[in-house]
Amino acid sequence: MDPNKSFAFRKLLSIYNCIFLFTYLATQTVSQHPKFKSCELKNCGAGPNISYPFWLSQEQEPFCGHPNFMLTCSDKRPALTISNDVYIIKDISYATNSMRVANAAVYEETCPPLLHNISLDRTPLTISPGYTNFSFFYNCTLKPEDYYTLYAISCATNSTHYSIAGFHLEEIEMRSNYSLNSCHDFANAPIHTGEDIGSLLGENYIEVLKMGFLMNWTAHNCSTCESSGGRCGFENNEFICFCRDRPLTHQPPQLAGVVSGSAGILFICVILYSRRKASSTTTPIFLKKKHNQHLEVFIRNHGPLALKRYNLSDVKKMTNFFKDKLGQGGYGIVYKGKLQDGHLVAVKVMQASKGDGEEFINEVASISRTSHVNIVTLLGFCLEGDKRVLIYDFMVNGSLEKFINHENALQANQQLGWNKLYQILVGVARGLEYLHRGCNTRIVHFDIKPHNILLDADFSPKISDFGLAKPCTRKESNVSLLEARGTIGYIAPEVFSRNFGQVSHKSDVYSYGMMALEIVGGRKNHEAEMSSSSEKYFPDWIYRHLELDDEFELNGVTNAEQSDIMRQIAIVGLWCILTNPSDRPSMRKVIEMLEGPLGALKIPPKPRLYSPPRLLSYSSTTSLT
Repeated sequence: MDPNKSFAFRKLLSIYNCIFLFTYLATQTVSQHPKFKSCELKNCGAGPNISYPFWLSQEQEPFCGHPNFMLTCSDKRPALTISNDVYIIKDISYATNSMRVANAAVYEETCPPLLHNISLDRTPLTISPGYTNFSFFYNCTLKPEDYYTLYAISCATNSTHYSIAGFHLEEIEMRSNYSLNSCHDFANAPIHTGEDIGSLLGENYIEVLKMGFLMNWTAHNCSTCESSGGRCGFENNEFICFCRDRPLTHQPPQLAGVVSGSAGILFICVILYSRRKASSTTTPIFLKKKHNQHLEVFIRNHGPLALKRYNLSDVKKMTNFFKDKLGQGGYGIVYKGKLQDGHLVAVKVMQASKGDGEEFINEVASISRTSHVNIVTLLGFCLEGDKRVLIYDFMVNGSLEKFINHENALQANQQLGWNKLYQILVGVARGLEYLHRGCNTRIVHFDIKPHNILLDADFSPKISDFGLAKPCTRKESNVSLLEARGTIGYIAPEVFSRNFGQVSHKSDVYSYGMMALEIVGGRKNHEAEMSSSSEKYFPDWIYRHLELDDEFELNGVTNAEQSDIMRQIAIVGLWCILTNPSDRPSMRKVIEMLEGPLGALKIPPKPRLYSPPRLLSYSSTTSLT
């Protein structure tokens, strides 16, 4: 790598780090959003602190956690209700999604009521592996002769019926010479003892129950939201990240503090950068090739990331030595793989000669700090020698592209239906709105198109391929680009030429609009004739239909409801592709337009016809399916 370029890249990384420090300092001095404030950590006076996915009734608002994870306080300890039974939470590990619980009844009464088997049906909870069943037998007609392996439940025993407990059914019947068939009621209580069961035989059975057991929960990963400065919540049936910072106007003292404090941070950055440069000769070499050193620096400086780092041998094993190729694009090849637990993944092996690591950094920096149901999940990465690998969730239904071009339009209508296509567009809009609003940073994707919208088993959309993405601070309304980026047919005019306006998150709005119009027309934008005088120019063709109030009799539309859906999508799409970026709606407004009544939408002014030259566009297209 050219030393001058390497020096410049390291300099940019240092500036990038300083921007994050600047943003963090600034966010500490602005007012807190009410929902961010509401979701601060709480506890019951004793026991662990409570945060997402849990929420403490009467202490926190319901939007601070998932509906299935409501907790109450019981004698200054957090408690969870499962199948009408109350369990005391003894400890919580948010890092491993696990908690130790014990039945509250054993704390409240000297003789707990009859236990019954715990039911976790229709809950996001599971009992952790490694437990031992502590078995209870009630109303037994046969009196035990030997309690060596048994626990007597004296408070549930009378002159004719007996109640006992024990760890192993086989030992109870064999060593105690006792027939369990004489017992009328039976229940198992899972126990994680952490020690040899034999050492517990002298204990009271209530003390054994107080040991409790470990449970795991399944919920949206909150670490990425927290690492960006937010607090997690659940609202409108979806995960949401509440941001701390909401800028206040007319606050000179605060602003002065931000500026002076930030100046100090920038000064420290300069000193640290100078020291790093001076001591560069003593820096360990982590990679064989010098052009990968800045990637390692980036990984270290932006940790801890909520990602697992794999070595190359792991990657080869999960892909069966790169056997199943899914697709290929400008930056590399994507293979299908499987993790040790059977989880299917898409493994993107990036070409070392492409982008000098820029796309790798873009994807890691962008996706690793996102957490949204409509954004593809980056599970891990590999950086070894000249190999740069990204590991994603595998999307079984592939990309949206194969469902909406003219060859597969009928297939899309049969498999998805227009209601589903509409829901996909709403989901993509929600994902983009999340990227654009950010917490400490916002992300502009720059390559929104059907190929980069992946569909999971339920056809829920996931925005993918962040190789061209660019993060910026919330206060930056415009984005600086050295060159045009994107895919022909979806590039906003200002990305190609600043004569059309400033590049910003509105550039993604334009790409989204073109994708929406493509769904309506059932053909690819760049395949339409681009002559400004031709009525076959794609947006103009749709605009004419709306203007003349024509029915959209295409793509298998057979009734008025489907026609209304297509008309609503078309109007929203045309608003999104207005030439002046400031005239386009934000993604939040797009969601409102899609979910609002069709009658409230007005047809926008006819857009100026625009098509960038093919030679100056670029796509980072790869496939994760």
